[in-house]
Amino acid sequence: MAPLLVLVSGRGHAVDMEPEPEEVLSQQATDGALVRAARLGDVQAFAVIVDRHGPAMYRYAVRLLHHDADAVEVVQESFISAWKNLHTFQGRSNLRTWLFRLVSRRSADLQRTRRPIPISDDLLSTMTPSAHDDPLQQAMDDELLQALRRALAELPLHQRASWLLREVEAMSYDEIATALALPVGSVRGHLHRARKALAMRMATWR
Repeated sequence: MAPLLVLVSGRGHAVDMEPEPEEVLSQQATDGALVRAARLGDVQAFAVIVDRHGPAMYRYAVRLLHHDADAVEVVQESFISAWKNLHTFQGRSNLRTWLFRLVSRRSADLQRTRRPIPISDDLLSTMTPSAHDDPLQQAMDDELLQALRRALAELPLHQRASWLLREVEAMSYDEIATALALPVGSVRGHLHRARKALAMRMATWR
């Protein structure tokens, strides 16, 4: 993934969020310390937040939306919103969960206005083992990816998001609930239905 260029609205800065060598020590700061500094207008502190959490946010967005350009747009907008609204982050959840919530909101908004796009096989290639030395196994893996791509694409947004946050991002139920702005019980229900649907669609691969 290329470094994100985030427009810090309200300050009139276009900031390259890839830290310079002399800023490496700030990478060791806690999220809380970075948020406090960024609230005071420290652009480099916010750059570290982008560098730290941007890749995971992008990974989540691209698997949720199935489209690279849309995922980049959503992550950019999420960071712009985060910069503008850092004063609203009260620390009840961790920063990562709060940022994922921004991505979830913007992804949902985007999907409501656009037709679904099939999931790219490349996005799922890391979810199955490679078999470079076994042509038969490689062919079977390719078919498995196709089946998983179709199964994930058929899931409703909240089910797909719950599954990705749990199985790919390893979030707790409470964190997923915060990220999706849903009660924990609803998250459990969405995740249960997603797993059940995927198990049924992938039954022939067991």
